[in-house]
Formats: sequence, C-alpha cells, structure tokens
Amino acid sequence: MKNILIIGCGLIGSSLLRAIADRKISKKIFIYEKSKSNILKIKKLRLPCTITNDLKKIIPNLDLIIFCTPLGEYEKMISKINKYLSSKTIITDVGSSKKKSMQLIKNKLKKGIYWTSSHPIAGSEVSGPEHGVKNLFLNKWCILIKEKNTNKKHLKVLNKFWKKIGSRVAVMDSKKHDTIFSMTSHLPHLIAYNLVKTATDFEKQKKYNLIKFSAGGLRDFSRIAASNEIMWRDVFFNNQTNILKAIDLFIKNLHLFKRDIQSKNNKSLVKKLVDTKKVRKKIIKLKQDINRPDFGRS
Repeated sequence: MKNILIIGCGLIGSSLLRAIADRKISKKIFIYEKSKSNILKIKKLRLPCTITNDLKKIIPNLDLIIFCTPLGEYEKMISKINKYLSSKTIITDVGSSKKKSMQLIKNKLKKGIYWTSSHPIAGSEVSGPEHGVKNLFLNKWCILIKEKNTNKKHLKVLNKFWKKIGSRVAVMDSKKHDTIFSMTSHLPHLIAYNLVKTATDFEKQKKYNLIKFSAGGLRDFSRIAASNEIMWRDVFFNNQTNILKAIDLFIKNLHLFKRDIQSKNNKSLVKKLVDTKKVRKKIIKLKQDINRPDFGRS
C-alpha cells in the first residue's frame, strides 16, 4: 500500500500506526485527529506519520482508511469524507459493535463505496497515543465482518493486512459478532463498572475506608472499569438488544447463586464453582492467557 489514513489516534490508532510503520506495510501514514492534546503527544513522541486536516486533498489517493474513533463519531466523519471517496479505497474500522453501526454506514455512504468492518480483539484500560505499542495485535484475534453485500476483494486485502499486523483472522456476520461479544466483552465491562459503583456506594453507606483494603478481585475489576467511558457508552447503546439479553441471563444466574447461598445448598453451589473453573482452563489451553498465578504479575 502507498497511503493509509488512520482516523483517531488513541491507543488503538497509535498502535496500528506503530505496527504499520514497523512492518513497512505502507509508504505513507496519515493521521486525522481532532484532539489537540493527542496531536501534541503524537508530535512529542515523533510517531512516523503525517498529521492532516486536509481530507479533501489526501482522500482520493488513499488505499486504506481505518476508523479508530468511538462509534458515536462515525456519522460526523462520514459526512466529512463522503464526497471525496472513491470505490478503490478500502474503508474499515475497529469498533466493538457492528450491526447498528454498519446499518448507519450503509445509509450514509454514497453509492458505490464499500465499508468492510474489522474488530481487533486487543486493547487496554488506558487510552491515548502515548500508550500505543507496535505488538498490541500480535497473536490476537481480529474479526472481519462478511455480509451479502461485502466487497470480497476488499475483504481479502484486509485479511492479509491484519495478518501482516500479527493478528489471527476470523470471519463472521455482524449478527453473530454482536451476539458473541455482548457476552465475552460487553457484559464483563458492564459488570466491572457496576461492581466498582456498588463498592463505592457501599463505602459511602458504611463510612468504611473500603477501597484501601481492596482485595485482588475488586482490584482486577477496577482495571477494566478504568476503560474509556465514551467508547463503552457507544458500545452499550449500539449493541443494546444483545447486551440487555446478556444482563437478563446474568441476573438469572445471580439469583440462582443467591438461592444456593441462602439455602446452604452445598452440592449445587460447589458444582457451579467447579464448572466455572473449567472455563479458565479452556482459555489457557486456547492461549488466550498465560498459566501463571495472578495473571503473571511480578
């Protein structure tokens, strides 16, 4: 590729920038970033890119555009670039929710322009270009979305692109994607936010210095709950139907745990605890984490 544009240069955008530069995937990398603070950081870090505001000038010559903004920014950005786009340019994103955002994109993009959605399963609770790393996507899954109207040529190019970045690629439709990640990603983040809120509410009610004595469980949940609030607000709203179903299932199981504890049902409670431990073993077997105590912390 000759020219790539990354729209939004936070953790994911700057990690992509570093990975593309390190693997020499594109001759030139452009960055469009509205945050003045992030622009200053990019310049201070001397990241290998050209920061631009002149979208009219560069877009006709781009091979690939990657949206790395919160989902709520897509509509505004499409309005900015739509009239300059050509059918040869591949457009993708890194968003965590697909079906609703892809419908919006379909309605807003001019005729003959294709958007082939991606979701790299990589990230952290920190945000900003200073936290980006070139190997963020190494050996991580990247989901490519394939629908009936997907441009197969663009899908093939993106498959190669993500593999060059170091990702393992899987292909599925937006409905399956949103159903899976409502449970594996979106619900855990929502639970983390709620658990930390519950702990702070409890602290206020009891007037105990509870946070000072945070055990490993609350500490680990607090890391997830430190994630970018705008990004997760957009995910929760965009994947609303699936997340509400996941919440209902979670509440149902929570009531079952409550019932077992209340009735001191040893057999039922121990079975639940033993069965859920198997998931951790499966995650390690699939090399989604390391088999070391305390997540390998030193």
